[in-house]
Amino acid sequence: MAMIWASQFLSIMGFSFALPFAPYFLQQDLGITRHAELQMWVALFSAATALTMGIAAPLWGLLADRYGKRIMLIRANFAGCIVMSLMGGVHSPVTLIILRLIQGALTGTMTAAQAFLSGEIPREHRGLAIGGLSAAVFSGSMAGAFIGGFVAQALGYRMAFYCSGILLLIAGMLVLLGTRETVRPRRASSSDGRGESQAAQVRWRDLPRPLWGVLAAISAVAFVRQFDMAFLPLLVQEIHGTLDRVSLWSGALNACGSVAGLLAGLTTGWLSDRLSPLRLVILASLAAAFFSGWQVVVGSFVTLFPVRFGTVFFGGALEPALNAWLAKHVPESRQGVAFGLASTTRSIGWAISPLVGGAVAMVNFRAVFGVASAGFAVLAILFGLALQVRAHRDRLKV
Repeated sequence: MAMIWASQFLSIMGFSFALPFAPYFLQQDLGITRHAELQMWVALFSAATALTMGIAAPLWGLLADRYGKRIMLIRANFAGCIVMSLMGGVHSPVTLIILRLIQGALTGTMTAAQAFLSGEIPREHRGLAIGGLSAAVFSGSMAGAFIGGFVAQALGYRMAFYCSGILLLIAGMLVLLGTRETVRPRRASSSDGRGESQAAQVRWRDLPRPLWGVLAAISAVAFVRQFDMAFLPLLVQEIHGTLDRVSLWSGALNACGSVAGLLAGLTTGWLSDRLSPLRLVILASLAAAFFSGWQVVVGSFVTLFPVRFGTVFFGGALEPALNAWLAKHVPESRQGVAFGLASTTRSIGWAISPLVGGAVAMVNFRAVFGVASAGFAVLAILFGLALQVRAHRDRLKV
């Protein structure tokens, strides 16, 4: 478990080393300076990976259940190493977007790590394991964004991408040399086409019925959480007033948010083994709505840092609670598919969100954060309705 956490820390640190500074890379190295054009490329950059990840994730999930989850995690890290290194050499935004599409199709380290870890950890400890994995992700994001900001300022944004590739290479080597898979993949007993189809039908029936509602919730959470994420560096630039040394402020803000996410992941992982995930996400959604809306009027870094901390802390509590449900209630033999489906639905939210956010930003940049706040409020209402429906069903059973 510790080795998987360490690999995810380095993996997400690698992605966070350069990706948060993409809006500045587009301006400084690729020459995109017009407001509307910049908003468009930022939105496409953010949506591209999610689009192809949503298509590829179910395939990788099926292959994980058939051939093993460990090999999928190795594949995701090494593919990320190659793609991130290539991004450092691009000279046009079109090439950058193409590489982002390839990144989405071939990477997905978080999903692979979740599936691998869930199959290796006893069911009663999976909430803590998934929460710890989320903590590793957020702490890796914190370290990557903070250190990456200094590297980008001192050596340029291209060097930050090259460093990303090195970190992902190390993460892949950790999994390759430091882990083993104890749960053998479940393969179909029949080799003919009909037998394979029947086996597949049995496995689909093994999936718990509430899974589909949880998947829809994951997609909605991803949409709302991602809505302002792509445009946060531009908010930092607006407050700072210049591109000079802006990567330091942006990296520090991302690190602050990652600390919040780290604490949210640990807290949610511990609480999800003891309390109802629905009650947790309702309270977290309401708090996230309050802090997210505050970003509309923030005008200084003194205010922005604590406000962003609150937004990420409470927003970051939503998905770990839902992932913990998947780890506990989906059979081990189907967790590759379940987490693959979760990645797909999450990616749908991620892909649509920045495109809608980009359209809003072209009209009014600050309104992006107000719409995100409204989205968290809507989530709280939907989760509250789901809690009432479940309580009603429980009463009928009695």
